[in-house]
Amino acid sequence: MTDATTARPPVRKAVIPAAGLGTRFLPFSKAVPKEMLPVVDRPVIQYVVEEAVDAGIEDILIITSRHKKVLEDHFDRLPELEDQLEAKGKTEEAATVRDLFSLAQIHFVRQGEALGLGHAIGVARNHVGDEPFVVLLGDDIMAPEAGVLKGMIDAYQQHGSSVVALMEVPKQDISAYGCAAATELGDRLVQISDLVEKPAPEVAPSNLAIMGRYLFTPTIFDEIEATAPGVGGEIQITDAMATLLQRESMLGYTFTEGRFDTGKKGDYLRAVVEMALARPDLGPEFRTLLGEIAAREGLSGGS
Repeated sequence: MTDATTARPPVRKAVIPAAGLGTRFLPFSKAVPKEMLPVVDRPVIQYVVEEAVDAGIEDILIITSRHKKVLEDHFDRLPELEDQLEAKGKTEEAATVRDLFSLAQIHFVRQGEALGLGHAIGVARNHVGDEPFVVLLGDDIMAPEAGVLKGMIDAYQQHGSSVVALMEVPKQDISAYGCAAATELGDRLVQISDLVEKPAPEVAPSNLAIMGRYLFTPTIFDEIEATAPGVGGEIQITDAMATLLQRESMLGYTFTEGRFDTGKKGDYLRAVVEMALARPDLGPEFRTLLGEIAAREGLSGGS
């Protein structure tokens, strides 16, 4: 592992892959990207961008496809709407809309072909250059209190290694994820020794699953270019990471809660409920409403 006293370049850039079709949410996702699903009053993609900004990221590249121009529109200025809100005295709403444009330097590029997550990240090579960078999946929300991305960046600054977010899942579910073999280091960190994409439970090296947040040194781009299509005929980022392990150390940052995979209907609904309950302006009234519904349906623990 790299000496902790070595000066590290700052982590300034983020890549958000958001080119997938979102078939689980058809027919909604036929015309509207799944990343634009509303969680209370903000789309999923905005939560992801705000997480990156809160962790100190200044420059964000969103990987899209030909049907997702609405993502660009969301973070662009709309002076007509801003002026209309101001004219009606809705200054707070106008500021909310206007501030989307200045969250960070946000750029967009199309993936072109749906060749897998590894390929989507590789598309960012020219933009990222020779810098460390983070990857945030565009349909994964992390609750702010989880502190995952900030913890990963701190780990990189201390150790100089690529870092991936890991969470324990039931062993029977590991085949849905990339899986890490690792040994504990302390302070939520583990040393990764191997990575396998979607292993069968009986051969999985652990129940530590990769969970939608990555921090890479730029060396990963060489590994992506050298990676052949794997599971599903796609270029899997887990395969590229496994070969990166042969060249560089890699850490896992473990966490236990606060993640919502909004690409799944059940988790999306859970995100809406939990994040609404956490809002001081909505939580009390919404909690009462849930209690009333639970009582009407004869459910327990509904208050």
